[in-house]
Amino acid sequence: MSSSNNNSILALLAGAAVGLGLGILFAPDKGSKTREKIKDGLDDLKDSAKSKWDFLETETKEKFSKTKDDLKDTVNDLLSDSSYKAEEAITFLEEKLAELKKQNAKLHK
Repeated sequence: MSSSNNNSILALLAGAAVGLGLGILFAPDKGSKTREKIKDGLDDLKDSAKSKWDFLETETKEKFSKTKDDLKDTVNDLLSDSSYKAEEAITFLEEKLAELKKQNAKLHK
């Protein structure tokens, strides 16, 4: 989730909290009912914030896990390619060494 989306969610939650608070404060109820409504509203807001936090935490962990797996795959591919290239170089050098040995053997005859 991008930073812009996070800011939008926070702004939406803050707006909802302010609207809920104002609505409750201007409602024609007894003080005890108003306090109960405020408490319920805050509990709802807390639950909503916790739900959003849990969602963001899960999403972040999934993205990091995927990135970690992608990095492991890339490193393994590089190591495999390097190993293949090293094997090619060794084969090339062995062939050249064999040629040099033949040339050297001809010179010693």
